[in-house]
Amino acid sequence: MTVFELRDALDLTVFHEEEDRPVTGGYAGDLLSWVMGRAESGDCWITIMSNRNVPAVCSLTDAAMVIFAEDVVPDEAALEAARDNGLNFYGSPLSVFELCAKVSALL
Repeated sequence: MTVFELRDALDLTVFHEEEDRPVTGGYAGDLLSWVMGRAESGDCWITIMSNRNVPAVCSLTDAAMVIFAEDVVPDEAALEAARDNGLNFYGSPLSVFELCAKVSALL
């Protein structure tokens, strides 16, 4: 499944969209140092963190996309960094639990 296919299947809000690429796995977490050490390239990362460090972790892990759960909106610094670095940022009203279940079923 690709980023854009997952976006459509989950009816995600687009905060910034850059590149359609394969989504090969998933990771859910909010402790950024933990995510850096465990998320893998191609993952769909689900989080409620919304600050300027999220794009840095997304870039370091080479996550295919970030989904901000529970109606979280990334702050302006995070959005600017997403635009500058070509990152896919999306939002959903669903809980982290619900998103994980849906992403897992789709992948």
